[in-house]
Amino acid sequence: MARTTFQGPVRSLAGFYQQGPATVVNLANGTNTVTLDVATYAGKTIRTNDATLVITLPSINTTANPTTSGPGQDPNTVNNVGTSYTFVVETTASTWALKTDGTDKFIGSMMMVDTDSSGAVTAFAPASSNDVINFNGTTTGGIAGSTVTVTVLAANKYMVTGVALASGSVVTPFADA
Repeated sequence: MARTTFQGPVRSLAGFYQQGPATVVNLANGTNTVTLDVATYAGKTIRTNDATLVITLPSINTTANPTTSGPGQDPNTVNNVGTSYTFVVETTASTWALKTDGTDKFIGSMMMVDTDSSGAVTAFAPASSNDVINFNGTTTGGIAGSTVTVTVLAANKYMVTGVALASGSVVTPFADA
């Protein structure tokens, strides 16, 4: 089925759900680097099975629809505010990175569960300059089962939430490129 566009609010009394193989994207071992695009990856669960994966998020675009697009919102808009990307680490990371274009930064927080210290939990928030999340499979997280969700919130702001499984003396996974 092709894309369907609605004008105005949509209401469902029983909710919406996604289903089927197209709702999950697999970044298999050997991929190493990938730059995401909205049409292929937004709103999907992205399985990562590469310990040395580097993922670049789409640049945030807050451009308004042109006045020539007619009534309502343009279904071909390049504005990507509100799009989300959910990552599930299935192969423990060694040098796994999730990064922005350098202009866009992370806000929000991530919980770290220390798997070798009785499940001790620590939370980290990015600094205002942070545009990279690094997993190393130990202190910065990325043990299989870690999850990260990023959502375009506004110009230059990706909101991040997640739970990273880590070991050792955990440290922040957030960094500058």
